[in-house]
Amino acid sequence: MISKLTVIVLPTALLIAAIVPGLGLTPSPSTAESRPPAPVPTPTQAENEAQVLQVLQIQLLAWNRGEIDRFMEGYWRSRDTVFVSGDTMTHGWQTLRDRYRTRYSDPQKMGQLAFSEIEVRMFGYDGALAFGRWKLERANDRPHGCFTLVFRKTSDGWKIVHDHTSTAEGS
Repeated sequence: MISKLTVIVLPTALLIAAIVPGLGLTPSPSTAESRPPAPVPTPTQAENEAQVLQVLQIQLLAWNRGEIDRFMEGYWRSRDTVFVSGDTMTHGWQTLRDRYRTRYSDPQKMGQLAFSEIEVRMFGYDGALAFGRWKLERANDRPHGCFTLVFRKTSDGWKIVHDHTSTAEGS
């Protein structure tokens, strides 16, 4: 039979051991280990804007090296990605990749890409709008126009989710 002393003393001893560090059966963690991790600071608008511009810079370099797959890393890899040009709407990352690979099948067709007058407008902490001008330098022509890109911050970084690119008349 359990004595009244065991019923009172044992739970009390366990409670004290749990509350007072050093009295328990396991070593107590150091002060640094017992603190919750510091929160990761939310990037500033300027930091987010710089990351969006970096995506465009990586795309520009990839394009000018003829690396369409690397260029496509700037787009959200989703069926919901949208590309609009002229009267054509392309839905889905894979469809867009296939379109680029067909239209720009060799370095001469790709030419050298340049961006200018880029502006980035942040909305919220995970959305951005980028717009500016683009120009291709190719042997036989120099098409150019404007673009508007909607970016979303994903677990993989900033990605283009919607691209509306126009070509200037006569290009």
